[in-house]
Amino acid sequence: MTSDFLSRKAAIAGIGATEFSKDSGRSELRLAAEAVLAALEDAGITPAEVDGMSTFTMETNSENMVARTLGIPELTFFSRIPHGGGGACGPVQQAAMAVATGVADVVVAYRAFNERSGVRFGLGPPPGRTAGTTENEYRGWVNPYGLLTPAQHTAMIARRYMHVYGATSEDYGRVAVVTRKHAAANPRAWFHGKPITLADHQASRWIAEPLHLLDCCQETDGGQAVVVVSAERARDLRQPPAIITAAAQGSGPDQYPMTSYYRPDLTRIPEVELCARQLWAQSGLGPADIDAAILYDHFTPYVLNQLEEYGFCGRGEAKDFIADGHLEVDGALPTNTHGGQLGEGYLHGTNGIAEGVRLIRGTSTTQPANVSNVLVTAGVGVPTSALVLSVDH
Repeated sequence: MTSDFLSRKAAIAGIGATEFSKDSGRSELRLAAEAVLAALEDAGITPAEVDGMSTFTMETNSENMVARTLGIPELTFFSRIPHGGGGACGPVQQAAMAVATGVADVVVAYRAFNERSGVRFGLGPPPGRTAGTTENEYRGWVNPYGLLTPAQHTAMIARRYMHVYGATSEDYGRVAVVTRKHAAANPRAWFHGKPITLADHQASRWIAEPLHLLDCCQETDGGQAVVVVSAERARDLRQPPAIITAAAQGSGPDQYPMTSYYRPDLTRIPEVELCARQLWAQSGLGPADIDAAILYDHFTPYVLNQLEEYGFCGRGEAKDFIADGHLEVDGALPTNTHGGQLGEGYLHGTNGIAEGVRLIRGTSTTQPANVSNVLVTAGVGVPTSALVLSVDH
């Protein structure tokens, strides 16, 4: 049973980010502080008014240190969401619940890290991730066979999808092409002014077949933050509110981190479908009501899975949905209009939430017409989360 208690009670009132780079030249704490200050300035709220924070378990910047750095005097609420990119929308859900229940009035959700110049997640497990803990239990089933990195983990799922539905590397490449097209128009994007062709995608080197380099997200240094307040208060602030119409988290049956290979159908992503069920139930909306989407694109194949799990097309039909141009800014479902994690920057999906807000405000650099509802998703292959953001009516 899914309650609609949370629906439309809270809103994102401010967004802020640092630049997206490959070498920030400053500490992760400074990145977090810069992003939070920018988000508060965008909303027209002072640090002294903040009384809640939400972030990731992977975040190195503790809530109290960010508060001390910014002069935030007291926190009545703080929480953390695990599972890396799968938790991208989770901190916003936590913030919305805190605001809706009166636990806090102004909650900042933030993520900041030096993911290129510091710890590079794409290189595989660091030493601490090989300890014999329950969290690492799954590694004993995959690491001995050379499945060490997220790209390798994803390649197994992608290959099975290709086998069942006849998808090709070019079908995955079309995701990269349209995403980079949107990034090319976005001055914030690392690949601003640098679109690619399908031939470029096919010529890029293999990372883990069937994944080419251009199927894989970036490694980015940077910070992103959003400010969540009540929908009522948001209406009196500096920016048009992005109403949080629905928010969900989901962990599916026999769930492993990136390696759920023991399910009966590897072309299905049940935790994503679980989030979809919750979003539609909470909001009273459905796929036909979504005007644009920010789909987590750490790897291009998972964009196809998400299109199907959220009901935008039938099983095995995502490749044709994309080939028909539906992800373009003038298509049926403009997708990753900021350039995504493939083209703008990889901040565990938090920059995608900010783009969802811009789409609601009408300020995206590739703004579609008549946007009222936007779907924002989080990492796929792990326990995940999602949001529906809406114009305030």
